[in-house]
Amino acid sequence: MVNKYVIGVDYGTESGRAVLVSLKDGSEIADHVTPYFHGVIEKKLPNSEVNLGYDWALEHAADYIEVLTNSIPAVMKESGVDPDDVIGLGIDFTACTMLPVDENRVPLMFDSKWKDNPHSWVKLWKHHAAQRHANQMNEVAAKRNEDFLPRYGGKISSEWMIAKVWETLEEAPEIYDAADKFVEATDWVVSQLSGTLVRNSCTAGYKSMWHKQKGYPSKGYFKALDSRLEDVMETKLRGDVVAIGTKAGELTAEMANAIGLREGVAIAVGNVDAHVSVPAVGVTTPGKMVMTMGTSICHLVLSEEEKEVEGMCGVVEDGILPGMYGYEAGQSAVGDIFAWFVDQAVPGYVKDSAKQEGINVHQFLEREASKYRPGETGLIALDWWNGNRSVLVDTELSGLIIGTTLQTKPEEIYRTLLEATAFGTRKVIDAFENNGVAVEELYVCGGLPQKNALLMQIYADVTNRTIKIAASKQTPALGAAMFGAVAAGTKAGGFDTITDAAKAMARVKKEVIKPNPENVAIYEKLYQEYAKLHDYFGRGENNVMKRLKAIRLEG
Repeated sequence: MVNKYVIGVDYGTESGRAVLVSLKDGSEIADHVTPYFHGVIEKKLPNSEVNLGYDWALEHAADYIEVLTNSIPAVMKESGVDPDDVIGLGIDFTACTMLPVDENRVPLMFDSKWKDNPHSWVKLWKHHAAQRHANQMNEVAAKRNEDFLPRYGGKISSEWMIAKVWETLEEAPEIYDAADKFVEATDWVVSQLSGTLVRNSCTAGYKSMWHKQKGYPSKGYFKALDSRLEDVMETKLRGDVVAIGTKAGELTAEMANAIGLREGVAIAVGNVDAHVSVPAVGVTTPGKMVMTMGTSICHLVLSEEEKEVEGMCGVVEDGILPGMYGYEAGQSAVGDIFAWFVDQAVPGYVKDSAKQEGINVHQFLEREASKYRPGETGLIALDWWNGNRSVLVDTELSGLIIGTTLQTKPEEIYRTLLEATAFGTRKVIDAFENNGVAVEELYVCGGLPQKNALLMQIYADVTNRTIKIAASKQTPALGAAMFGAVAAGTKAGGFDTITDAAKAMARVKKEVIKPNPENVAIYEKLYQEYAKLHDYFGRGENNVMKRLKAIRLEG
């Protein structure tokens, strides 16, 4: 019997990668990464004099197509697999990453009339310039006692769809009017592959306030926000919401020629990067938290019940796996914080020492930081370099380090930043547990767990939980490929359910990370200090972080 294969394409913050996976055992035959040519656009539009405002984060839609035309042919060439044996393709994406398109699904940024207007471009998930719109959304929803608000932990985020759409309406009404639709980037890429634009139930549920039984919030709510938004769901956000794990369509002849596959390959409905990682590590039952760790962290938990949890990004029925309630929470910056420190704050002698030893700066700092016992640095930090996603849902918060002296060393600060992100995850876990959603063990995937052993031990010690690590280096891409296999179905050689795909294809490493009881005791004391600082600066007792931002903007 001829072996069949599927391809998963994972779109991250700075690059996209494709992985070719065998359906026989889930082994990854080949993978390829394509960095986005334009990167994350935060200061100025490319080839333009148009400057961006504070907290902007844009991307170029053409970069997403280049991932397909570059990475998919690369994995096919490396593997030597016959294109006829590839039966399915799935993609995942950071979310909410959105763009306005015309009636032909062409991004408005490609139109010479609109290319110099930043609102015509792709707004990345970490575009936070719509925070004031999110604040107003929350105020209005609370006043109206909207029943959707508790499903999102009591707050809608500026990272989500409606806040970004409203921002466009207020600041660039001409773009709002010109847009036929505002769509998630994952749905747009699927439409480029299949010729069909559908909205996936995952991003609709978690990022656009859609509910399986109730649909979107009422027209009355949107009218209360802005009379021009009353019909936004029927106009700018119209379109069928289709369940994840189903087929969006089949690969068109044009795209088949562009990426080197055969016409008619099954294309899965789009999905979110963190969410596809859950079945990719074999998690299909409650009580297990899956953390996708990279520039940020997404925390995913399954449950058989719908509960209200402070600061969660949402609870969506069938949002991760059919038949289960999927919970999402997260931290807006993790790897980004470590990268900031290395790029902006590490002294030259550290970089010189790392270079002399033939290792990178992160490896050097990890080694030196591992020489300290918990609490030995005398430092503690709040992990809000890019705001707080959970549990406070406030992008206006900022980072903090306490305890520095003239003797403080770079590796001590580095360790403290690692610990701060672990404390942030502990906050998320406590919120779930305190509201009846069990978190008994942790699964991690993404770039960080593969690179930083100290970080993983700190997370085990701070949370006092065993950690299992994904065997795949490209876990989201593997998960996307699994959904591609489900889109293809058993008749084509795939699977009929994502649970069946997980049983056959998911893998974790044999080695697990267990908490050190002595470290657990010390970190419990430090976490209590973190919790006090968290509430003091994050719950309104001292809004100095917001006042500083206001002064900065006034200048």
